[in-house]
Amino acid sequence: MKRTLLAILACASLAACAAATHFQPMTGRGGVGYSELRIEPGRYRVTFQGGPGAPEAQVQDYALLRAADLALAEGYDWFRIVDRNIRQTGYGGASIGLGVGGMSFGRHSATGVGVSSGFPISGGPSLQASLEVMMGKGPRPAGQDVYDPRAVRASIGPRVV
Repeated sequence: MKRTLLAILACASLAACAAATHFQPMTGRGGVGYSELRIEPGRYRVTFQGGPGAPEAQVQDYALLRAADLALAEGYDWFRIVDRNIRQTGYGGASIGLGVGGMSFGRHSATGVGVSSGFPISGGPSLQASLEVMMGKGPRPAGQDVYDPRAVRASIGPRVV
């Protein structure tokens, strides 16, 4: 019994480590982190993939922070979010399965029924935030979805893991 409990705790610890959401470039398919696609000069699609169980606000903030970093790196004074999307990825919860099977051999036959259940140990589903961002120079235009990249960096940057 002690060995089984120890094995379960070890698996849960490893899953917790894998679930951590850090502000970093995405490494490989299904990884946690940010990526971007340059659509045209001054226009990007920025995506941040959170780890299992990461709060929605954190995933959205990290996507916004990456957009601000891109704007600063390219010498832009402001950026506007022209489209935003958040979606759930990964495993979503517990499951129950039922299986029925049968076979026949000569004058004999057999039927079997199986029931199984599963539950996630990874902390829950993952969220992915995607922003389409347009960047500009000069005075910042009015609007709710227009940001100063320096202010975003100053506000969100200190909270980054």
